Amino acid sequence: MLEEIERKSSELLSEEKLKRDSALLEAALYVAGRPLDLKSLGSIIKTRSKRKVQRLVSILMEEYKNRETALEILELDDERFVLQLKAEYSPQVQRLAIRPLLSKGPLKTLSYIAYRQPVLQPQVVDVRGHHAYGHLRQLESMGLISRERVGRTRLLRTTGFFADYFGLSHDLRTMKRQLKRVFEDFEKTEPEKK
Repeated sequence: MLEEIERKSSELLSEEKLKRDSALLEAALYVAGRPLDLKSLGSIIKTRSKRKVQRLVSILMEEYKNRETALEILELDDERFVLQLKAEYSPQVQRLAIRPLLSKGPLKTLSYIAYRQPVLQPQVVDVRGHHAYGHLRQLESMGLISRERVGRTRLLRTTGFFADYFGLSHDLRTMKRQLKRVFEDFEKTEPEKK
């Protein structure tokens, strides 16, 4: 009888820990606002077991699918996970965001780099103007682009963080196709200027 009570008590504690760990992972993904790898997620629930973290995140992903909410948890390259708004909801609620990641100028510069990459810095400055130097510093400090010295100039390209943040592929060809679709969709929804 005593053994049965201890076994049930142990099962309850184990189930409570599972729920708590799952909730902590969800909280971490929410607060981060960016993709997190298994190691980072494991540190939150105090485990080094990538398998355990993978299993818990998979359970969480399934829960989000079954809830049919506006949010989703996606697995990205390199065993990273992100909690984000589903793409179909973004256009309707985007204007409510507290503040955009970037103002219009740096965003246009980033778009040009993403679509033309790898691209030389002088080409970006020719197209975007001398204010692009400030944009480039900002984009690099945010981890969205990298600037590699090539002779007397620099070669610009987006980073893995850029792809993750905007939900794009790390494969350059696929990313460019995705960007082209985004630009086309944007042009369709953009109101005509009078």
